[in-house]
Amino acid sequence: MGRLRYKGYLGSVEYSEEDDCFVGTVLGLRKAAIIYEGNSVETLKKDFEESVDYYLDDCKARGIRPETPYSGRLLLRISPALHGEIAEKASDSGLSLNEFIARTLRAAL
Repeated sequence: MGRLRYKGYLGSVEYSEEDDCFVGTVLGLRKAAIIYEGNSVETLKKDFEESVDYYLDDCKARGIRPETPYSGRLLLRISPALHGEIAEKASDSGLSLNEFIARTLRAAL
């Protein structure tokens, strides 16, 4: 359906017929589970932001580093032939392989 954004966190927006309310989860976390709900989009957004704030405050109080949804690191498995073609194209463009891929993906969005 939709997405919410707050302090670098991305949250889902869905409607639960069973509970007759909007529900969501923070996306991209590996260990933590942050869920929220609301009877309207406004209350869902408020609960999302409060849940993220609670998570960050709890991590700080416990002296642990909070998970960030996306680290910026991406493991991608492709064929060796494609890897070589991309590396050659990046070199021809005067870019690192990483920068070439990042620019190509950005352009696709």
